[in-house]
Amino acid sequence: MLYIVDRRKNPTGKSLGNRQRFMRRAKAQIKKAVESTIRSRGITDISSGDQITIPGKTLKEPGFHHMGRGGNRNYVLPGNKKFVQGDRIARPQGGDSGSGGSQASPDGEGEDEFQFTLTRDEFLDIFFEDLELPDLLKKSLKQTTAFRNARAGFSVEGTPSNLSLVRTMRNSLARRIGLRRPKTAEVRELEEKISALQAKAEKRPNGKLTKTDEDTLHTLLADLEEAKRRMKAIPFIDPIDTRFNQFQQIPDPNTQAVMFCLMDVSGSMSEQMKELAKRFFMLLHLFLHRKYEHVEVVFIRHTSRAAEVDEETFFYSRETGGTIVSTALEEMKKVLVDRYPTDQWNIYAAQASDGDNYSNDGAKCTALLAQDLLPKCQYYAYIEITDEREAEIFAAAEGETALWKSYAPLARDNPRFALKRVTKAADIFPVFRELFAKNRAEAGR
Repeated sequence: MLYIVDRRKNPTGKSLGNRQRFMRRAKAQIKKAVESTIRSRGITDISSGDQITIPGKTLKEPGFHHMGRGGNRNYVLPGNKKFVQGDRIARPQGGDSGSGGSQASPDGEGEDEFQFTLTRDEFLDIFFEDLELPDLLKKSLKQTTAFRNARAGFSVEGTPSNLSLVRTMRNSLARRIGLRRPKTAEVRELEEKISALQAKAEKRPNGKLTKTDEDTLHTLLADLEEAKRRMKAIPFIDPIDTRFNQFQQIPDPNTQAVMFCLMDVSGSMSEQMKELAKRFFMLLHLFLHRKYEHVEVVFIRHTSRAAEVDEETFFYSRETGGTIVSTALEEMKKVLVDRYPTDQWNIYAAQASDGDNYSNDGAKCTALLAQDLLPKCQYYAYIEITDEREAEIFAAAEGETALWKSYAPLARDNPRFALKRVTKAADIFPVFRELFAKNRAEAGR
């Protein structure tokens, strides 16, 4: 019977392992390039992949080589007509790292850059890698799903540390039985029978066996040769026998959370300010759906009145009007009471506004936050959108907005309340990362 074993590797995804090793080695440079690239993106293309550029020096790998100085060396230089053995050759100028071009650059050292294409999933994984919702507590085993590694059968490829000895040996035994590989005991038995017949011949006066014994000896020798040939042709363990333990991430019920997004769309918010607020909330929305499977998001828009709206209305409605911030806080309180009991839900909120508010509304906002909302929230972030031309004025204490003055005392007394300012698109991503960095509370102490 003829057996054919195809050992050709499947070319599909052939470079995936090398790609992942490269990304791990150049992780810091890739992450920096991703953060730089995403600052210039618009709302519609935040979640797509991109081509990034990293310095060429990150491609270098460490290695051993001979030093350019010291030691004795023998060289064979073809075409030599000037030197003979024993002559001392002057060391070339410029160090021991080779020669450069014919003219030096006036700008110092430089290296070619390397352009690298990231897929959508790789791009988002790198950007959101070290972000999380702060102080997420396990309150109810529902909805939001974390992931853990679990056994997922066996694979024909893997690392040596994941080799399954039991499954590999079982496959080896099945293959040897199927291909009828001779056992060591069978070979030993043939050798013993041959030795016995040869000893029997030595004891006879003429040193020869009978015709029957001689035929038996020839048969045994042929069987022994065939058995040894088959043992070499059919290895004890073949690469096709190896099996590796495979692991995959499976959902692990953890907790449930809700994020409230409160945005000021009143007349004091210019189109540029609204665009910055939408960019922040779009990034927050993408982050939640990327990192957490079942986090609910509640969208609330407000002018002098507030209302819970759907995602489409929140981002694209053109409603405008006066400004009473407490209406949004009251709407959030109402939704919390109706749908999200605090003993079962982790409550988060992010509010974006230009800081303007009705003159008599500041005290009401402070009371609502201090008494009704902050005690129930795991984290509350306030992002103030300011005009870039007014940033220097608002940097001083006397230039603070009405809402900032109302919120600042609460932020000083409550570590779960954060205040940040955004003046231009490039500020959104650093502020976002600072607000939702892992171990944010510990890092701030």
